[in-house]
Amino acid sequence: LDWIDGGVDALTPDDPGLKIPHMGWNSLEMVENHPLWAGVEHGSAVYFLHSYAFTGSEKRLACTDYGGPVVAAIGYDNKVGLQFHPEKSQAVGQRILANWLNWKP
Repeated sequence: LDWIDGGVDALTPDDPGLKIPHMGWNSLEMVENHPLWAGVEHGSAVYFLHSYAFTGSEKRLACTDYGGPVVAAIGYDNKVGLQFHPEKSQAVGQRILANWLNWKP
């Protein structure tokens, strides 16, 4: 769709012991303030299941570490993309989804 500049590459963690796909809980490090993060603590655990990662960094909202930095959320104007599964991320995911529903860009 070309709405946000960037690309997608296969994950290549620096640690050969890390498996692909990246599956499980990992911390969410917010790098930009955004209405989705209201009431979500920096470093909260969210659920990931992916083998690829967004490579553009100008529009990143959050990152995680999986053998190196991985973009976990991107956003621009009224568009947001998440690399993790909020619907599987328990109370933190419920908060993010509620924030999304209440967001008025």
